[in-house]
Amino acid sequence: MAKMTPRQRVEAALRGEWADQIPFTIYANKLPRCQVELELRNAGVCVLERRSVVRVETPSVRVTSFGYEERGVQFTRRVFNTPCGELSTIERPGIGTTWRVKRMFTKPEDYAPLLALIKDQRYAPDFDTFLKTREDLGEGAYLRAGIGYSPLQEIIYTYMGVECFSIEWAERRDEVMRLYDALTEDRRKIYPLLAESPAEIINYGGNVSVEVVGKDRFERFILPHYNEAADIVHKQGKLLGSHLDGNNRQLAPLVAGSLLDYVEAFTPPPDCDMTVAEARELWKGKVLWINFPSSVHLSGVEAVENTMRCLLTEAAPGDRFLVGVTEDVHEDAWRKTFPAMARVLNESGRLPLQR
Repeated sequence: MAKMTPRQRVEAALRGEWADQIPFTIYANKLPRCQVELELRNAGVCVLERRSVVRVETPSVRVTSFGYEERGVQFTRRVFNTPCGELSTIERPGIGTTWRVKRMFTKPEDYAPLLALIKDQRYAPDFDTFLKTREDLGEGAYLRAGIGYSPLQEIIYTYMGVECFSIEWAERRDEVMRLYDALTEDRRKIYPLLAESPAEIINYGGNVSVEVVGKDRFERFILPHYNEAADIVHKQGKLLGSHLDGNNRQLAPLVAGSLLDYVEAFTPPPDCDMTVAEARELWKGKVLWINFPSSVHLSGVEAVENTMRCLLTEAAPGDRFLVGVTEDVHEDAWRKTFPAMARVLNESGRLPLQR
């Protein structure tokens, strides 16, 4: 087989075709520009860029933001003036991420303005920006589109937080379900745009914590949205996956019966509760795009190399399989461990893999 570009490897693996070797992807925000980054690119690493193909407008909601500093820490406050009242958030930047200090929903009086905000959202295609970025980045990067969280996850993680959601679910479930229903209709505005977009693959939410959501709520309130979106985008030849980076053992049979084409950010032990071998056995036909377990990076180069070899053995023969980095890795570790991963993949990741 002729040597493939990093992007071609990713495309082949996602389509269930044979690549020349296992693809190695790293989220762009986990790979700072530096000499090590250049060396990793030259070693065949594919930088994963997450880009939207739609833009959102809120014609009846005015959004203002301003930055401020407290004790040397920078914060950003956003205020949402809706026809039904005001909402606000406070965030502080982290390395490669943003921490929510204050979420949009804090009290029962916030239901009305939050519902008004959701119903006011309008979506339009933004395909040209996606296409230009893909052309600019070339064969060393892969662009992936996304839908955002499914409705229940949006309520839990974006609007309320786990503790607040738990109280509202127990005491004002009807109000929570009004938000859920409004978000369901909101997401249905996006699916056709994604189906017509130039994106080849689309992530739908994820970050499902079974310890919070539970198997029943996952089956009733999350999985149906994945299936509905998948049914729409499949008609245009797109693939749909989800960022399932937690403990998946309880959810695995439901995921197996879903219309998801791939599971992304799947994290094997020692960080989570399901092995690559188990996932390959249970999710036959689905692409497994793993996150190399972050804790192993702290154990040094030798541990990373040994773990990578074990994962490749479990993944044999290696079709429909990608290795990724989707989580933060300590500054003192990644400059040595990322190249170690690339070395093992270049030496032992030729397809088909042998057990």
